[in-house]
Amino acid sequence: MDHFSLAWSALRAAVAGLAEEDFARPSGCTGWLVRDLVCHLVIDAQDVLITLATPAGPDAVPTRDAASYWEVSDRPPTGDDPLDALTVRLAAAYQDPGLLTFHLDDVGSAAGRAAVLADPKLLVETKGEVLTVADYLGAYVLEWTLHHLDLIAHLPGDPPAPPAATLAEARALLARVAGAELPRELSDTDALLVGTGRRAPDEAERSAFAAAGVRIPLSLG
Repeated sequence: MDHFSLAWSALRAAVAGLAEEDFARPSGCTGWLVRDLVCHLVIDAQDVLITLATPAGPDAVPTRDAASYWEVSDRPPTGDDPLDALTVRLAAAYQDPGLLTFHLDDVGSAAGRAAVLADPKLLVETKGEVLTVADYLGAYVLEWTLHHLDLIAHLPGDPPAPPAATLAEARALLARVAGAELPRELSDTDALLVGTGRRAPDEAERSAFAAAGVRIPLSLG
């Protein structure tokens, strides 16, 4: 729960610090500008609110945890998915980046408060699956951390990086998803970027992942 709040607060603060011209820069998500990514974060925040307000039935049992929440593919996204295309069109409709950041702050603040108030042991439903609030929010630590890296991927200067604690937590969860420890010689940031296909590995990194028994990229959906 603490890692969720820390990751989400840091990501929202990074968005709040963007200059207007930053919204037209490319992000680390294939086919998306920064404005498209921020629009996606608005949708994510709405999903958090919806899920936390959707308790599972009285006889429900967990079907997923924070790691198995993720569907894994070995093919990185291309940006051609219909939902991705819808996000791009929706982001363009905002026109003024200030409206987009206002919407994220409004919905994002509510999602953050709802997460703090939620019972970690409560079972909730999302995407046809059942999991505890703690596992659901734990899965989003990885989501927020990766998207924080996506947000700053092509920004000039020295933009604020994700907190060290959430980078470490996201790395640990990605290792659970992979079923093996990620190469120790890689930093948390490099392990996440290379492991999820956000950056092409060099030969040493490719060998390190192979030696660890981790097939990359791990494309999460």
